[in-house]
Amino acid sequence: MVTHVPAEAHGDERGALLSFVEAQRGALRRSVLGLTEEQAASRPSASELSLSGLLKHVAEMELNWLRMAQQRPNERQRSEETWGDSFRLVGDETVPGVLAFWNSVTKETEEFIRSVPSLDDTFPLPPAPWFPKDGRVSMRWLMMHLVEEIARHAGHADIIRESLDGKGAFDLVALEQGGDWGA
Repeated sequence: MVTHVPAEAHGDERGALLSFVEAQRGALRRSVLGLTEEQAASRPSASELSLSGLLKHVAEMELNWLRMAQQRPNERQRSEETWGDSFRLVGDETVPGVLAFWNSVTKETEEFIRSVPSLDDTFPLPPAPWFPKDGRVSMRWLMMHLVEEIARHAGHADIIRESLDGKGAFDLVALEQGGDWGA
């Protein structure tokens, strides 16, 4: 990881988990710095993944997990037929629009996690071949899963961005801060 995740106050497990999730989100957000919509949508490797598609997928994935934890319907629920659209911008969607949507999801995630009585509280997993029958997970598990899922896609984004213009994670942190990594 190329950024330092600030230490939480002693015993602030929620703060630590939220900080690590946010660090991974930042890596993915930085992947589109300075790019045009066309560059962000391009697929410079054998993969079908693009940077804008990764942003959209991660935003929708976080919303999906949040809604499961809240035990509320997901207003952006995907079906098998629309699953591919979660990895690409369609219609009038733009990178700034996806980032604004994701920012609203991240705020809601933080408010929700800070409001649950305990990180030990659980919620049911939906029926799916990849989940155990009648499975439940804790809020702590949810946060660890968000770290895992977002970090995985941030790694994909690193490779895609480097393939586009050679900028690596250190370059993007410096760009975000208005400097140059070598300076």
